[in-house]
Amino acid sequence: MSAATVLTERRGAALLVTLNRPDRRNAIDLRLRAELAEILEAAAADDAVRSIVITGAGKVFCSGGDVSTMKRVTPEEARPRTEAAQRVIRAIWGTPKPVIAAVEGAAYGAGVSLALACDRVVVGDTVRMSMAFTGVGLAGDMGIFASLPARVGPARAKQLLLLPRVVAAPEALQLGMADEVVPEGEVLARALDDAAVLAAGPAGAYGAIKSMLAEPVGTVPEILDRELANQIQLFASDDFAEGVAAFAERRTPRFGQPTI
Repeated sequence: MSAATVLTERRGAALLVTLNRPDRRNAIDLRLRAELAEILEAAAADDAVRSIVITGAGKVFCSGGDVSTMKRVTPEEARPRTEAAQRVIRAIWGTPKPVIAAVEGAAYGAGVSLALACDRVVVGDTVRMSMAFTGVGLAGDMGIFASLPARVGPARAKQLLLLPRVVAAPEALQLGMADEVVPEGEVLARALDDAAVLAAGPAGAYGAIKSMLAEPVGTVPEILDRELANQIQLFASDDFAEGVAAFAERRTPRFGQPTI
């Protein structure tokens, strides 16, 4: 049996998820997207997992969709393939747990989509990123029309999609496509450090932050109502009680522990 296209490893309360097609520069085929979605959905349901890191085996994060597996098909035939890709993104956006992309080498096309779908993007200082979809006559998928404008603004997103070019790490940071740039070879360690910090934090608050920012559109009163609903639930949580107690006792809070 062929090796798994996605590997997992527990690092404390964090789950390390590794795209495992280094011979194909971790290009996303049908099997990889199915395995990745299943793993992310399982992690969302596992209370022992409190943060997730996604990275790529070898020297490249992800070169995008596996063009060698693509061919002209009818819209009816294309739907399952596209829905399978969206399932991955829905899993990232649907989980209340923080998800970090650890990007080394390059991220192209759907690889950029996957990275930008994450809550935090840590890249190496030699990373190269490009939308690259129009090179094969496609517009883009895996949430790129939500994640890219949210990070760089609609006008810049349009230009990056219409005229795809290579964006180096410093510009990616400046534009907002990356949240931190670290030296090549140190990306995974940095992402795992961040994941450990997040894993020790207040899970309920993180979930509220993700849900609020996932759908920011609405009138001010509607946003205030959603904000209120989240906050009043958090006031009744074990993490809030622990945070207040830790503040009073001048110690570091121990979130995730039930209070009596």
